[in-house]
Amino acid sequence: MAIPSYAGPLERVWYYLYRLICAAIFFFLIIPILVIIPLSFNAEPYFTFTPEMLRFEAEAFSLRWYADIVNNDQWLHSIKNSFIIGIASTLVATTLGTLAALGLSRAELPAKSLLMGILISPMIVPLIITAAAMFFFYSAPFGTEFALAQTYAGVILAHAALGTPFVVITVTATLVGFDKNLIRASNSMGADMPTTFFKVIMPLILPGVISGALFAFVTSFDEVVVVLFMAGFEQRTIPRQMWAGIREQISPTILAVATLLIIISTLLLATIELLRRRNERMRGVTY
Repeated sequence: MAIPSYAGPLERVWYYLYRLICAAIFFFLIIPILVIIPLSFNAEPYFTFTPEMLRFEAEAFSLRWYADIVNNDQWLHSIKNSFIIGIASTLVATTLGTLAALGLSRAELPAKSLLMGILISPMIVPLIITAAAMFFFYSAPFGTEFALAQTYAGVILAHAALGTPFVVITVTATLVGFDKNLIRASNSMGADMPTTFFKVIMPLILPGVISGALFAFVTSFDEVVVVLFMAGFEQRTIPRQMWAGIREQISPTILAVATLLIIISTLLLATIELLRRRNERMRGVTY
């Protein structure tokens, strides 16, 4: 938005100062992340810029670390696990979070604030405490034959618990502008509740559901603390493999994987922003 023609000297100074402050904050937050990208193309096994890279010599850059991802069975296994666990936990979190948000949107529901606080508690409680509690609960709460620790089911359920609050928050925010008269109109025309949900409610809250699902997927895809407690070697994910690589065998392959994660996260955030704008247009919000 351009500065108004009637703005005074102080307003004009603040107009440009505000943008300078925002640019400085953006630079402070983004530059450390962007430094990883050129380092992932380093031809040498170093985590620093070589003199040849600073001189932009072609032989100083290589795709060897990206090729190492494809040729390394451990990385491929971790990538497969991250997608399997991420997608499965996202489906569980999206289903539970959407149902919880629909319940919280009902005016007659008692103790709504208390229930909301319980549902979003995984976002508030320190992750190390949550991970330790999940480990002891999933280890053998009903006997060793029912233990879920170091199983795919246990890791999926743990990640679903972490992702559900994001779905609850986004869907609840979407339901704020939902016209409940549409439900009454659907019922008055003879539609049952499943039909009303899938034909009336879901199309209108779908942007919020998808946004929450993407947040839940990113949470699972980037999570490492719970995996350290809950996962065995077979359930090792990308963050767990990166953590092990930093401790056991330092390799710039980690930088290549980090670059790919940055790209995936950027695409997901762009998708969430597009969905947010679409949701606002559906609700008649304009700028």
